[in-house]
Amino acid sequence: MAASSVGHENWSSRSAFILAAVGSAVGLGNMWRFPAEAGENGGGAFVLFYIFCVLLIGLPVLLSEVLIGRHGQANAPESVRRVARDSNASGGWGVIGSIGVFAAFLILSFYCVVGGWVVYYIGVFAGDLFQTGLTGGAFEGRAAEDIEGLLPGLFGNGGLMAGLNLGFLAVTMFFVARGVSSGIEWVAVYLMPLFFMLFLGITIYGAFTGNFSEAVAYLFTFDFSKLTPEVMLAAVGQAFFSLSLGVAGMMTYGAYANRDTNLGETSGIIAGADTAVALLAGLAIFPIVFAAGLSASAGPGLMFQSLPIAFQAMPFGSLIGLAFFIMIFFAALTSSVSLLEAPTAWTHERFKITRPSATIIVGLGAAILGVLSALSFNDLAEFYPLGFIPLFAETNFFDTLDGVTAKLFMPIGAILTCVFVGWVADARLIDDENGLDGALHLLWRVLVRFVCPTVLAVILVMGLLA
Repeated sequence: MAASSVGHENWSSRSAFILAAVGSAVGLGNMWRFPAEAGENGGGAFVLFYIFCVLLIGLPVLLSEVLIGRHGQANAPESVRRVARDSNASGGWGVIGSIGVFAAFLILSFYCVVGGWVVYYIGVFAGDLFQTGLTGGAFEGRAAEDIEGLLPGLFGNGGLMAGLNLGFLAVTMFFVARGVSSGIEWVAVYLMPLFFMLFLGITIYGAFTGNFSEAVAYLFTFDFSKLTPEVMLAAVGQAFFSLSLGVAGMMTYGAYANRDTNLGETSGIIAGADTAVALLAGLAIFPIVFAAGLSASAGPGLMFQSLPIAFQAMPFGSLIGLAFFIMIFFAALTSSVSLLEAPTAWTHERFKITRPSATIIVGLGAAILGVLSALSFNDLAEFYPLGFIPLFAETNFFDTLDGVTAKLFMPIGAILTCVFVGWVADARLIDDENGLDGALHLLWRVLVRFVCPTVLAVILVMGLLA
């Protein structure tokens, strides 16, 4: 392993880098948000435009972030500054990395709250499996209203919400504190294959026991009359957020990539795997939901309320429900590790302290914000930290953090990244890093310079006006 004075490490192999980057991208955004967005926005039309957006917006920005990190070989702000210095540009462009690091820190704090919900449902299904055995449906003898009420019941228990959040954060901190090879790479190399095994198994289960044909028709029948501006905007946003762009994670992971890694090819694999997981999430979830006669347009409640009800009527419902939420836990953990790594790497290298110390400092900050986010569903439900701003009027602490990062920091950071890579950085330096040639290189140049920043600016403006 190559190392600097502060212990900078590299991935042990290209496959480890790909698994870690896929793990960073594949998280609750794919497993929870994508099916919810597809369900709320008419299915096939949304899916088709989402794939289009991944190719023309998500992938070019992803490659831009990874190549900055690989060239800089440091934390995100310092990597941007090194590219700027090597391009005879101002080191002030390092603010791009700083925005991403801060966004990652804020997202981590409330992401672990949702991770705590996943842990809660693992406990619920494990307890139900112990009581009812392997073969029956989940929650035998309980009314659908009771099952649907599990999540509101959790929301009403501030102490439990805060405790689950801190537990999930502690697991994340454990792996990040161990470093790249012993912690982050271990999570990727061992948990991602387990995730894919469980994912494939549940998808096959849904195909045989659920209404698979209706799910396929729903996701892949392209009714263009449903492709409204609102649906297109939702698809663009989902493509952007599902790849973990604008939060410095890909820059940070790119810094650990070896020089012989073709970043263009690797970025394509990462984006392709992320998109495939999102589509498979729909094929895993919707057959089960449709077989139970439930609505696809349940929104965020699709995973935590509709699915548990659906598992009640399914063979081996408790076992499949437990396996499903363990799978979601693996996906959430690989993403939370990436979110914590970005600010930890910056703290570790900027202040020349040990990685465990840096992890604890960042983790404690995230814990404070996370507890406030958890309590915003109950004890602090009427606390509106930015209530004096019309955009965030009557928005609780959790939703304020979500809104600030999604509507401001992430799109602004991505726009600046495109401007920096497309217009400011030395073209020869960028060409040496991106691994592209011929028509693909010219297309990527056009997308990064013109298309991506324009579309991202639209996302920014529409988000602020929503």
